Amino acid sequence: MFEFLQALLGPVSSTGLAIVAGTVLLAGFIRGFVGFGAALIIVMVLSAVFGPVIAVPAANLSGLPATLQLLPAAVRDSERGFVLPFGLASFAVAPFGVMVLITLDPAIMRMAISVFVLLMFVILVRGWQLTRRPGMAMLTGTGATAGFIQGAASVSGPLAVILALSQPGSAVQQRANVIGAVTSLNLCAMIPFWYQGLFTRESLLLALIIAPLYSLAIWLGARFFGGEGQRHFRNAALLALAVIGIVTLYLAVQDYLAA
Repeated sequence: MFEFLQALLGPVSSTGLAIVAGTVLLAGFIRGFVGFGAALIIVMVLSAVFGPVIAVPAANLSGLPATLQLLPAAVRDSERGFVLPFGLASFAVAPFGVMVLITLDPAIMRMAISVFVLLMFVILVRGWQLTRRPGMAMLTGTGATAGFIQGAASVSGPLAVILALSQPGSAVQQRANVIGAVTSLNLCAMIPFWYQGLFTRESLLLALIIAPLYSLAIWLGARFFGGEGQRHFRNAALLALAVIGIVTLYLAVQDYLAA
């Protein structure tokens, strides 16, 4: 089996493939159980094994089925005045993030991805929230920032969630705003990835290979979801995210210094 995957994906060790499979299962389980963190973990590890130029598009593609499945709810219940400015800004700026992805040295990009992830970890663990309803400037500014990070590293989800949850409204509407904002981020980098030729044979095959594992793990995580257990597992998931971020940053710095 490993030989077949190596033939498809190129020169990668069986250990590397096993780490990727374990990471996708862990990330998907976390996504199904606590609702966040999957892309942050997947991008870091895939970047370490395959390089950022393959990892970022593959991670973006692998999450697309789940995103499209939730899209009808976002279209029906979200606030157009929130989703449209955020989404248009993310689409406008994502190409610049993709330019950074393809022009920076891979070792520097791996370090940048780990730093981005650790920043998102700080945002999540501190539970930052806005104290007032965001205006147009904040919507477009945050959308542009998130779009840039999505194009460069595909780890901008927490920014969208924080902004969406700051909107007053019912739980249904807030959830739809979250889905709408995250959907715009999942889609905003697709055209730049395609235009820059990043949907290569390797990135497409990698996305196709990990998507079933990812979906299965999300389903398992959702099955094990529980009220009290969620709180404890959320802390464990955040700890795992921080550890993976620090380790991948350390390895990326080592690679850069050894080059």
